[in-house]
Amino acid sequence: MSHTVKGQKSLLARVRRIKGQADGLERLIESGHDVDAGKVLQQIAAIRGAVAGLMAEVLEGHLREHVAAEDITPEQRHDEIEEVVAILRTYLK
Repeated sequence: MSHTVKGQKSLLARVRRIKGQADGLERLIESGHDVDAGKVLQQIAAIRGAVAGLMAEVLEGHLREHVAAEDITPEQRHDEIEEVVAILRTYLK
């Protein structure tokens, strides 16, 4: 996945933000039993959005660098597409 190496700084920054958001959610929940459910839901939504953004960035790179590559055979392209479809089906469950 050469595209992930090229975008390593960006991807790591996204992952670290997600980690920070998850840590924030943990602290929020640990803070006590009177935690505002709205704040918890908002934090969960933020994490989900951040993960979706990360997925989109990696998926786009993969599609551009591998699936749309001009130097692969039709069989390789088919295999790449099947791999992406399987991952998307898992992700979208």
